[in-house]
Amino acid sequence: MVNERGERERVHIPAERDLTIYVDRRELVTLMTLGAQPELLVLGYLLNQRLVQGAFDVESITVDWEVGAAAVKTHAGIDRIEERTAKKVVTTGCGQGSVFGELMADIERVRLPPTRMTQAQLYALVNAIRLQESTYKSAGSVHGCALFTLGSDDAGDGPQAAMQIFVEDVGRHNAIDTIAGWMAMQPGEGEGALGAARVFYTTGRLTSEMVIKSAQMGVPIVVSRSGMTQMGFDVAQRVGLCAIGRATNRRFVCYAGADRLVLQPELAERA
Repeated sequence: MVNERGERERVHIPAERDLTIYVDRRELVTLMTLGAQPELLVLGYLLNQRLVQGAFDVESITVDWEVGAAAVKTHAGIDRIEERTAKKVVTTGCGQGSVFGELMADIERVRLPPTRMTQAQLYALVNAIRLQESTYKSAGSVHGCALFTLGSDDAGDGPQAAMQIFVEDVGRHNAIDTIAGWMAMQPGEGEGALGAARVFYTTGRLTSEMVIKSAQMGVPIVVSRSGMTQMGFDVAQRVGLCAIGRATNRRFVCYAGADRLVLQPELAERA
């Protein structure tokens, strides 16, 4: 490679692969992905498309990279799958993300837990992302997403925002789907154990797709280093989700759900 000074240098280029999902031998969609955790990506995709209700609906997911395919076998099939996948919406996601059916279907049924986050916890979360080793730092070309749990902020010691999982992919929609798959596989998920005190972070903008998926996952606070779209804002307002954007260093903008953020303005003045 040649840089701006005309010098040759070595650079890292992320390897993008195509992965076609088959559900009960029926071709569903082809995803472009880095392919780091394909089984979780496929499970999370099916969950966020509302095609399955939980990991218990899926008997197996088999990935074969030689043919670029993921074969999903369900226990009882997917009811009305042809009808439910007939309408396809191309979203703003990098790499042309897509969702099936009506984007806003059932969003009014979402009930988010009463999680609140302090400004100190927000800063701890942003700092954890800054310190995280990533493909983006070495090569760029990817988006990163993470799931955090919030710890006690009173004593001032111990983690205030503990990272549970960090995922990078060519599109932020793939990264959030992988996190959804990971959440579905955690013990107690069927009992709703993962919703409270959880925060989702993304390097990408907060579009309607990202807000809807976060809400469906039961995560009531989302943070981005980028901005927010009008439709993303509207959805956040409707479901009572806290959306924080432009979060870098000690700066941020809380677009929606400010009642979930405990402000500590004095912290913004510290070096």
